[in-house]
Amino acid sequence: MRTPGPHTASRPDASTGGGSGRVGDLPDLRLAGMALATWLAALTGLQLTARPALLVAVVAAGAAVTCGLHLAGVLGHPSPPARRYGWVVVTVLIGVVCGASATAARLAVRDAAPVRALVEARATVTAELVVRDDPRPVRGAPGRSATLLVATRSTGVTGGDGRRVEASVRVLVLTSDPGWRGLLPGQRLTARGRLAPPRGGDLTAGVLSAVGPPVLHAAPPSSQRAAGALRAGLQRACAPLPDEPGGLLPGLVVGDTSRLPPTVEEDFLATGMTHLNAVSGSNVAIVVGVVLLVARWARAGPWLAAGLCGVALVGFVILVRPSPSVVRAATMGAIGLAALAAGRPRAALPALAAGVTVLVLVDPELAGDAGFALSVLATGGLLLLAPRWRDALRRRRVPTGFAEALAVPAAAQLACAPVVAGISGTISLVAVPANLLAVPAIAPATVLGVAAAVISPVWPPGAEFLAWLASWPAWWLVTVARHGARLPAGTLPWPDGVAGALLLGALTVATLVATRHPVVRRLVAVVAVAVVLGAMPVRLVAPGWPPATWVVAACAVGQGDAVVLRVAPGRAVVVDAGPDPGAVDACLRGLDVREVPLLVVSHFHVDHTGGVAGVFRGRRVGAVLAPSWPEPAAGRDLVRAAAAAGSAEVVTAPAGWRYRAGAVELTLVGPPYPLRGTRSDPNNNSLMLLATVAGVRVLLAGDAETEEQRALLDHPPPGGLRAQVLKVAHHGSAYQDPDFLDAVRPAVALVPVGAGNTYGHPNPAVLGRLTRGGARVLRTDTDGDVAVVAGSGLAVVVRGLRPGNQRG
Repeated sequence: MRTPGPHTASRPDASTGGGSGRVGDLPDLRLAGMALATWLAALTGLQLTARPALLVAVVAAGAAVTCGLHLAGVLGHPSPPARRYGWVVVTVLIGVVCGASATAARLAVRDAAPVRALVEARATVTAELVVRDDPRPVRGAPGRSATLLVATRSTGVTGGDGRRVEASVRVLVLTSDPGWRGLLPGQRLTARGRLAPPRGGDLTAGVLSAVGPPVLHAAPPSSQRAAGALRAGLQRACAPLPDEPGGLLPGLVVGDTSRLPPTVEEDFLATGMTHLNAVSGSNVAIVVGVVLLVARWARAGPWLAAGLCGVALVGFVILVRPSPSVVRAATMGAIGLAALAAGRPRAALPALAAGVTVLVLVDPELAGDAGFALSVLATGGLLLLAPRWRDALRRRRVPTGFAEALAVPAAAQLACAPVVAGISGTISLVAVPANLLAVPAIAPATVLGVAAAVISPVWPPGAEFLAWLASWPAWWLVTVARHGARLPAGTLPWPDGVAGALLLGALTVATLVATRHPVVRRLVAVVAVAVVLGAMPVRLVAPGWPPATWVVAACAVGQGDAVVLRVAPGRAVVVDAGPDPGAVDACLRGLDVREVPLLVVSHFHVDHTGGVAGVFRGRRVGAVLAPSWPEPAAGRDLVRAAAAAGSAEVVTAPAGWRYRAGAVELTLVGPPYPLRGTRSDPNNNSLMLLATVAGVRVLLAGDAETEEQRALLDHPPPGGLRAQVLKVAHHGSAYQDPDFLDAVRPAVALVPVGAGNTYGHPNPAVLGRLTRGGARVLRTDTDGDVAVVAGSGLAVVVRGLRPGNQRG
């Protein structure tokens, strides 16, 4: 959650909740139970159909009536404690009734028989649609055509038999036709395609796989056209900027992440900064907060200031599109801003609860929206936790501004952590410091970006200048995220999904309650430090090259593989040679490797064979193990020529072949049989090795893609695929089988890859899955040469990039 701005630094009075224990300091949570019950009832209803959801509402209504009659004395005389807390129970039950009944009504429309019949029959239909939100690209594997997701609402559907069904339901359109790009919310169109069932858990009635471009019937509303012009102007102003800050700035300002590089998105997720990539209530707070600050500086009266803030709020909503998510963000931001500006945060919590209740009743689908949860929780953290923490810091003589800067991101991050953990399957240990470092850059980037968008239609050069100014704070945010994501054990694995979010939420609440006692607070701090240190399965130790007890090293040779397994001092097995003889030779010299008893070539692509002469340079090579698959011929001939010049025998071997030299034991585990007709037969016939080096299990996956990985899952080696170190296949490409990664479950994942390569390697989703599985991921394009060190647990040493080994 971003800090609402400098106007939030309020004076320390009783209303701020300084923790004195007086009644006036207690938060007003009278409506919070109703809001939470409404939210959870709607979320539960989305997983059901209309009848069970309605049954929940009826049962809750009966319980509420019974409890109310008892409290009123009609069904007996309640005790004083029952009177005190009974109406809270009634309020919660009313929330359940409201949430479940509203969701049941929407589910009944979604599951109407005529539409459901077409969906279940997977009928080809012609649908009349209204666009609800901007078309969003789906980032797929490299080389595949871009697919667009378009959220729409149907007004009517005509089946193949010519019968028309009147249906106002939500339809998700999947298409790769470029004619769908550039559509604006509110635009009416007709599309033809095949219906399919949705994934469930929301109000989408069906998924339409559209064929061809849409037929447009009318222009979008004028407000959407204005917003589209300003957003397009911001993108044009950002076009000359570098990719990372230029792609981030539209996301910061208007939530447009179409140009955001996947690597930046992954870094933001790992550091708990992903909320910056979407429009949230804090965007509203920053923009309107600046207007409020200017109004106060100009000594405007409260009504004039409120009017100016209202105009700014409406204008910002138009800029970022008045979609349901933006209306939600505006509501949350306006609540927090109004309460903090008025100096009455106790009134903000009831307003927040009422806002949540109304929004969920209007659109029950928001109950399952992660963005909605993040906005609500972050706003609640700002109102409930931040003032208390700020005042506690001030009582310990922390300067006011610094106390505010510490309390705001810490409170927002703690409140949002359960949802982020449920989404990512990780807990970020660097989120609070990363968000603290990000605070100074957020407001300047947002305000300058908004100004650039506003003036872009009338003064493009001025917009480009403002975007250039905004790119500097955006660059700072990218830098913070990049370095934070690469800190050792910056993220820890955690159960994902709803269960993981609820578990962390319960632990957070329990910790907050327990730490009100000083002794418990100190105990929790000690336990937290112990858990963090104990949860670091892989340490990043002090540099020193080569490290004394290294067992496996990945060489930074550009876009290619070269992995070294230590046999004994001065001797090592080398697996692949990278694309350049000089690069692999330099790496082996740095590791003091003078003899190579075995050189393994996983397959004959040039990024694995081009440097083979460098392995032989000044070293004796005992033998060369090559794959049975003979293609491509150029790489095969290169290996044979280098082996002949070095008087080394070239051998092939079947799956199950074993080799031992010194501390290294090798087993050839893949491919279990020849694979033909795959996406890349040379890659899917890569030699895959399971090595044990000084007791450390290492899986070397070559360039195996999903087909070979699946074959190995179906024919696993004795002892399974579990390994402590994984050389990630195919430079971390998208062609990985998730079950394969889960079966290996490494503590260290080595990704040999070249900087700035044009293949999209490594794939952010693959890196994210490895991280969530508990792996310490190291990449040769950013870390340089990497060595795994054995001892009391695993550790890693990075050498850093050398001049000449950054090639992609």
